[in-house]
Amino acid sequence: MSDRTPRALMVGAPRSGSGKTALTLGLLRAFRARGLDVVGVKSGPDYIDPAFHAAASGHDGLNLDSWAMAPALIGALAARAARDRDLVLCEASMGLFDGVPAPLGRSGASADIAAALDMPVLLLIDVSGQAQSAAAVVKGCTAYDPRVRIAGVILNKVGSARHRRLAGEAIEALGVPVVGALPRLDEMALPERHLGLVQATETRDLDARLDRIGEAAAAHVDLDAVLQLAAPMRAGDFEARAALAPPGQRIAIARDAAFSFLYPHHLEGWRRAGAELRFFSPLADEAPPAECDFCWLPGGYPEQHAGALAGAGNFMAGLRAFARTRPVHGECGGYMALGAALTDAHGVAHEMAGLLGVETSFAARRMNLGYRDASLAQDCAFGPAGQAFKGHEFHYSTIVSSGDDAPFAFVRDAYGGAPQRSGSRRGHVTGSFFHIIAQAE
Repeated sequence: MSDRTPRALMVGAPRSGSGKTALTLGLLRAFRARGLDVVGVKSGPDYIDPAFHAAASGHDGLNLDSWAMAPALIGALAARAARDRDLVLCEASMGLFDGVPAPLGRSGASADIAAALDMPVLLLIDVSGQAQSAAAVVKGCTAYDPRVRIAGVILNKVGSARHRRLAGEAIEALGVPVVGALPRLDEMALPERHLGLVQATETRDLDARLDRIGEAAAAHVDLDAVLQLAAPMRAGDFEARAALAPPGQRIAIARDAAFSFLYPHHLEGWRRAGAELRFFSPLADEAPPAECDFCWLPGGYPEQHAGALAGAGNFMAGLRAFARTRPVHGECGGYMALGAALTDAHGVAHEMAGLLGVETSFAARRMNLGYRDASLAQDCAFGPAGQAFKGHEFHYSTIVSSGDDAPFAFVRDAYGGAPQRSGSRRGHVTGSFFHIIAQAE
């Protein structure tokens, strides 16, 4: 590992919808255009934003989560991601201080990550509909958590030079510099769908879009001042254990527009542990590589491609053959594909792999969102019965019929609810809407 200490900065906001992702992408692209080696990090459970960070920076993204990850794991992942980089830009999730009931530093709030890594915060304030009152919001953020340092502010949705002056001067009177002001800019927008942004791999002309976002950021933000706000990052033990032990030595992983929700820290950890990763595309009618000893169907958007999946005969036959002798696991969208049927948004039911009895529907939608503690119901490739994991759920699909399979795990939410059956197990096949972030301590 290099002796160079990376500098880091978090882009945060008082609430969701303030424009954090667009600003983070703009800064990543603008600094990269200047020749800086910069990497993006996402606080919290999110599959989509890290893929955009990777496209903007040229380096794999990373998730850090203070609720699901032990402090030592957070430090190690941050150290490995930041190695030899000039700058780490961490995008906060939701509001900067938003989390769940938990001991100090373990709430899932982005403020926990900023504190753990000694990372100053660049606060993005949506000033639409206010002027000097924005300073009261900034003052509250500077005082709320003494572990966190608000190093500077960028104003978003500024209506005029007068508007910028009124809000900016009031904030700077607090001793907090304003280092940028963004007007309402169409070029900063990216297309969205029900789980967030349309995936990076599906966004048309992504490089051109990112260039425009970077140019807009460079035009309205003092990039030199932003760099001055960054501070040396407090990283951890580079060699700390992986978040999740490899479930096999040779792992077949579905990866395409239907199955794309893969945490970079899992892939990196499995490779470091010596596992061989083999990717295949169900949408291209590819079967899991026969030489592998475990098959993973991650989450994604199978509901958008249910007809194509149902018609992918080679994929389905190969998956069923694989499952006769070796473990197969599906997370969320992968779980839906392993089931008996998937009903799309138009109410059309499509036959799936039938390796589990569950039937799911995207026509009857209900949002399920939140952190989950899980313990395995039986021995499987992930560990013995009772092995504990921390993760989350985020989906709109519903279960029409659970079938008569045994449960994969028992899960409970972060608010002290009673454990509930989760997912399905039949033979070598397991699946659940639960996404694993890390093995519990």
